[in-house]
Amino acid sequence: MAGRLVITGMGAVTPIGIGVDAYWENLLAGKCGIGKVEGLDIKVDIAASCTEFNPENYMSKRKAAEMSRFIQMGYAAAKEAVEMSGLPKDSARTGLTVGTALDGLANITQTQKKYDASDRRRTDPRFLTKSLGNLAACHVSIEYGFTGPSLCINTACASGGDAILTAALLLKSGMADAMVVIGAEAPIDEVLMQSLIATKAISPTGSRPFDRTRDGFVPGEGAGALVIETLEHAQERNAEIICELCGWANNSDGYNAVAPRPDGAGEKKCMRDALAVAGIEPEQIGYVNAHGTATPKGDEVEAESIAEVFGKTPYVGSSKGSTGHMMGAGGITEVITCVKAIETGIIPPTAGLSEPGTDEVRLAADKTEADIAYAISNAFGFGGQNSSIIVGRFLR
Repeated sequence: MAGRLVITGMGAVTPIGIGVDAYWENLLAGKCGIGKVEGLDIKVDIAASCTEFNPENYMSKRKAAEMSRFIQMGYAAAKEAVEMSGLPKDSARTGLTVGTALDGLANITQTQKKYDASDRRRTDPRFLTKSLGNLAACHVSIEYGFTGPSLCINTACASGGDAILTAALLLKSGMADAMVVIGAEAPIDEVLMQSLIATKAISPTGSRPFDRTRDGFVPGEGAGALVIETLEHAQERNAEIICELCGWANNSDGYNAVAPRPDGAGEKKCMRDALAVAGIEPEQIGYVNAHGTATPKGDEVEAESIAEVFGKTPYVGSSKGSTGHMMGAGGITEVITCVKAIETGIIPPTAGLSEPGTDEVRLAADKTEADIAYAISNAFGFGGQNSSIIVGRFLR
């Protein structure tokens, strides 16, 4: 069984910046990527769009035409991560995992709309391959010749975190030496958003995690990617090690399809299980990047769960005030947030948080300097899915 696991590459496509550096800079500045989306004929027409993303900056026009938007963004994030890591091409010992809650749902609904409006009943011959979640891994595999294990994970909004967990298990088992982990989502779609409006899950005014006035989440599109390797493999090729992947956990509430357990039992156990894998104590965690979607009940339960597990020691914040809820993609970009907090010694502000709705945890409303050795990222999803990932400063 492999020993320690390390992160050697990161990539990000987000509503507040394309590329890890732009994402981090704008996150620290408290930038908000949420705004009105033109062309949405629905009551709530705000979302967090990657308006600066141009797929042809990362691939040919012909290749872009083969992909739907979530695949394009996943490919771009993976390209940044792979090139940052310097992973060699053409390896049967490099695999891929993809986390996506929705796969190509937007492509499906848009194709149906065009199909219904067409007298000739024509559709795109690439409809299926633009809709399948695993195609986000397929195109990266083809580009770089990575022919190791390849899996697509769909555990709702926990998909990104669980893609990291799956990669870790594959590496630990010896089935791969390196894994490219991708999270990608394109949820800005009338049908999906109308359904969420009907459930009153979406905010009509914006994302305000842990704020007293919070009233729901805002969908966000984008992608994130990590390159994770065994320490031995990274050292053999003299790779620059960014951070250590220390702990991971997954479980299910077994309570409700959409609501969290009121007592937070699943969330607490997930965080404690991740701590056990990492072999560290709760007080060693300096920063919690919370799931923090800004739903009234979700934030309340998570704050109580964090308080019970960690007390008031760590700073607690959420990236979703800036990026919206990027679902499977957020599970990766929010781990990147944790990595950058450790690397720079800066806790990013929680955009939209002006009136704290809880005093149970140490909320990071503003940018704060702090010496962080370990950080944890939570991702909780419909179906009672819970995911917690711990990263730590790499020490030789």
